[in-house]
Amino acid sequence: MTRNLVQAAYIVSAVLFVLSLAGLSKHEKAKEGNAFGVTGMVIALAATIWLAASQSANALLTLLFVVVAMAVGGSIGLWRARVVEMTQMPELVAMLHSFVGLAAVLVGFNSYLEGGDAGTGVTIHLVEVFLGVFIGAVTFTGSIVAFLKLSARIRSSPLMLPARHWLNLAALVVSAGLLAWFVASHSVVPLLLMTVVALAFGWHLVASIGGGDMPVVVSMLNSYSGWAAAAAGFMLGNDLLIVTGALVGSSGAILSYIMCKAMNRSFVSVIAGGFGQEVSLGEDKDYGEHRETNAADVAELLRDASSVVITPGYGMAVAQAQYPVAELTSQLRKKGVDVRFGIHPVAGRLPGHMNVLLAEAKVPYDIVLEMDEINGDLPGTDVVLVIGANDTVNPSAAEDPGSPIAGMPVLEVWKARNVVVFKRSMATGYAGVQNPLFFKENSQMLFGDAKERVEDIIKAL
Repeated sequence: MTRNLVQAAYIVSAVLFVLSLAGLSKHEKAKEGNAFGVTGMVIALAATIWLAASQSANALLTLLFVVVAMAVGGSIGLWRARVVEMTQMPELVAMLHSFVGLAAVLVGFNSYLEGGDAGTGVTIHLVEVFLGVFIGAVTFTGSIVAFLKLSARIRSSPLMLPARHWLNLAALVVSAGLLAWFVASHSVVPLLLMTVVALAFGWHLVASIGGGDMPVVVSMLNSYSGWAAAAAGFMLGNDLLIVTGALVGSSGAILSYIMCKAMNRSFVSVIAGGFGQEVSLGEDKDYGEHRETNAADVAELLRDASSVVITPGYGMAVAQAQYPVAELTSQLRKKGVDVRFGIHPVAGRLPGHMNVLLAEAKVPYDIVLEMDEINGDLPGTDVVLVIGANDTVNPSAAEDPGSPIAGMPVLEVWKARNVVVFKRSMATGYAGVQNPLFFKENSQMLFGDAKERVEDIIKAL
């Protein structure tokens, strides 16, 4: 009876998770989607705790252990959620993925040591254990590297080991051999050896990917964490964990594919480190002199404009400039100026990063457009404000076949009548590539903190 009720609760939770994903796919329903997800998770946790207590010889002790574990984990999660900055959200997500991977590894070893077969044949169970540990280990170290790169604790440039692709292939071949040994012998030795190989493989796989492709990596690791959770579900015989892991894994894979298409990248090449190249910074190429401007002149330019497009990037997030940008947008619209936002699919360090920031500042959804929606209108735009963006507005992607970002679709802001670039300095972007936009005749540089400069413009208006 208890198990039937738990299974019914799991079905309800699974439906709520699907509704959550559907809601999160649209700005207007994102809050509703979050609510569905939270409700589904509460039901799933309650049902799982009830099931664990009902099957335990000492229900009170089991509940005590669960409550203590949830209190510790919940306290840490609540603390991190309260103190984390929006600019730190990508690395936080990467670190959370590592926890999922580690959990899958621990569940795999526990399932092996228990010696159970989860209701299936011994061979199938051993394969489940092996694959679960492998995926979890790759996710664990890969996510740690992503965290270190995104938080600037290590260099964002790709690790270029000799014959790196052959090393990745060798890791897969060795793991396949260890799987055969593990199934045949039931020994823990091949499982331990594979874990070491998988940990090194995950580290090398992400370390070989350059900074320009890191948003795809975060999405890819999200997918890996889902498959790791699904593998843990098979080992534990938990249907909801299988369904939830499959939802996360497939949605992460789809998002990664969409982002690769937006960047004109091959998904297989990105995850294999194929685009991890030593980039040429373009410092030896003379693009001419850049022009500087000031807040008063930019305000005058905006006052005379009839159409303005704002293209935000990670620099806006760092400066926390979304609120003054929203205020500037409101003032310009009151003056009859047509203001819209152009969002590149990989703007920031995480898919949807800029959209969240703008929504947080109450920028209307209907004026926040994707790259494909806004690019055709840029030639007729009076002023484009590039606030903290760099690689996503780089003309080299379209004009320089030798550039490391060649072929990557970008916001073609240089086609507008006037471009104002908000930057702290003339430094290159995250991909380490110089941006010829800064030296275009219709471009002007507004140096300084983006938040302060936007506030200065508002005062001048």
